[in-house]
Amino acid sequence: MKIFSTEQIRVADKLTIERQNITSDALMERAGKAIYNWMNRQLANSGVKIHIFCGVGNNGGDGLVVGRLLLEQGYDVNVYVVNFSDNRSQDFLLNFDRIKNLKYWPQLLTKNDDLPSIGINDVVVDAIFGIGLNRPAENWVAALITHINKSKAFVLSVDIPSGLYMDKAVGKNDAIIKSNYTLTFQLPKLVFLLPETGIYTEYWEVLDIGQDAEYIFKEPANENYVSKFDVLQVYKPRGRFSHKGNYGHTLIIGGSYGKIGAVLMSSEASMHAGAGLVTVFIPKCGYQTVQTAFPEAMVVTDKNEAYVSDIKFDINPSVIAIGPGMGKHAETVDAFHQFLLQNEKPLVVDADALNIISENKKLLPYIKGRAVLTPHPKELERLIGSWKDDFDKLKKTKLFSKENDVVILIKGAYTATVYHDKVFFNSTGNPGMATGGSGDVLTGIIAGLIAQGYSLFDAAFVGVYIHGRAGDLAVLRSGVEALTATDIIDFTGDAFLDLLKKNKKDYQEKPDNAS
Repeated sequence: MKIFSTEQIRVADKLTIERQNITSDALMERAGKAIYNWMNRQLANSGVKIHIFCGVGNNGGDGLVVGRLLLEQGYDVNVYVVNFSDNRSQDFLLNFDRIKNLKYWPQLLTKNDDLPSIGINDVVVDAIFGIGLNRPAENWVAALITHINKSKAFVLSVDIPSGLYMDKAVGKNDAIIKSNYTLTFQLPKLVFLLPETGIYTEYWEVLDIGQDAEYIFKEPANENYVSKFDVLQVYKPRGRFSHKGNYGHTLIIGGSYGKIGAVLMSSEASMHAGAGLVTVFIPKCGYQTVQTAFPEAMVVTDKNEAYVSDIKFDINPSVIAIGPGMGKHAETVDAFHQFLLQNEKPLVVDADALNIISENKKLLPYIKGRAVLTPHPKELERLIGSWKDDFDKLKKTKLFSKENDVVILIKGAYTATVYHDKVFFNSTGNPGMATGGSGDVLTGIIAGLIAQGYSLFDAAFVGVYIHGRAGDLAVLRSGVEALTATDIIDFTGDAFLDLLKKNKKDYQEKPDNAS
């Protein structure tokens, strides 16, 4: 799914109104009714007390529609108008009159009014600010937001939690609704997917309000949210008469004394992702371990017993993954340098190989145009430098990708695959995947996909999706605390099977995750 900017969303609204020959008020009615239908399915007129806080713009107008529909169905509703401005949108005023036609007058809240009482078992609908917010709330509105947050009531935000900006980070003194659930319209918002702003909504879901399909399809977007549909667009099914030679040969280079497990997991993951052949290049100390634990792999050993010191092999791999468990011994650094000078194969660069590059930026030209980099957050910082916020991090990662012509991951709850200005945020994964070895598995999966002929970018975002989906399926058996990296390998096949199943809904947000 595409992720639009504020301006693109406004254009989508405008074209929807023009092309469907409807009024802006009719589109607002659609949005409010979509929220109401979701709430009605969850609450089924259970008698819970509902507080709806409406601003005076279009987001507040959506809230008024919700309030009117709930009142018509006999729900116990209090509707408040947060009167932070004398400027009211026309559609807000129209829906204000409609709710009054029910003989119900919303309560006007100003800076001199007492804050309303909210019970812990109540429901709050947050429709104070929408996507157009560009400055902090006034002090008395900030106090209201704080009051709502402290109430511990269930908070449902309309489109976006009030106080969040669409295109910039929040300030340390900004007041922001902490939403339990956000129902957003048509497409996800970038701020849901970034760590510093995503924390303000526990769950989110996209509601279809019938915005112009042609515009959404044709309008380009630099940021996207990866669904199963996106992965299926590039998925490569196997032919009946194919053989292992059709699916490439992965070479995994790494390991050191005490860290052979890292390269072992990468190797197993690569074959589980579909590579036809896998060879492992490791120091001699890992030979017996790999041959015993992973008999499908071929093994080439370094002349050194404990670490990689001289990277030489006589095979012709399709892709090389390098770094897991490799260490940074002086001879290893030199061997890596010499390897890059002569290598012409596509690379997946991870772990210690990334750290070596970070400390020797002169090596960057040797990976230009043929590498996927898979850093964890600290490794990313060493590569691109520190950042002041998540928007700055995204900007610097894009710049690094452009300058060095590489695909690079920003790992996290919604791992982002970045290539130049193009960013794909992942939709799968869970907190149990925040465990040692998970990154080594991801490296192997991506390498296995490249071996099969996927482009570097496609292999990266598909690999991240499959990795996360395998973790989601594995966690159903293990629970988040007990999930291990090898569990993810075990469920990689299940993730591919799941890819070919039809799901009822691809756009509903999962619980908070990490990968």
